[in-house]
Amino acid sequence: MDKLGTPVAYLALPVGVPVYDRDGTRIGTVEHVLADEGSDIFHGLVVRVVDAPDRSMFAARDQIGDLFEHGVTLTVTEAGLHDPGEDRVAAAATDGSVGEQAKEGLRRAWEWLQRPG
Repeated sequence: MDKLGTPVAYLALPVGVPVYDRDGTRIGTVEHVLADEGSDIFHGLVVRVVDAPDRSMFAARDQIGDLFEHGVTLTVTEAGLHDPGEDRVAAAATDGSVGEQAKEGLRRAWEWLQRPG
């Protein structure tokens, strides 16, 4: 793992920094920080997957270990991240597989990924 620099708040996390899983393997880059800044609620991150650059995953707040100026560490592996696809968001809303915080983050991730342009 590269030197990650000093810890930062989610508001200062740069887009494009590497994301490392709990084992220190680089799994992607930060594509978007999902937050409700008005309420100061951090939902998580949309992570662009290294092995599949057209694929993004959602890391819920409770899956994120630390935020640094040059990278993010997770508490899970890539397999533990959430797929923000429409079917997964609908399933999570009904099957109880994720908590309320993650559901809101998944919903926001899906909306962000579907934005025009």
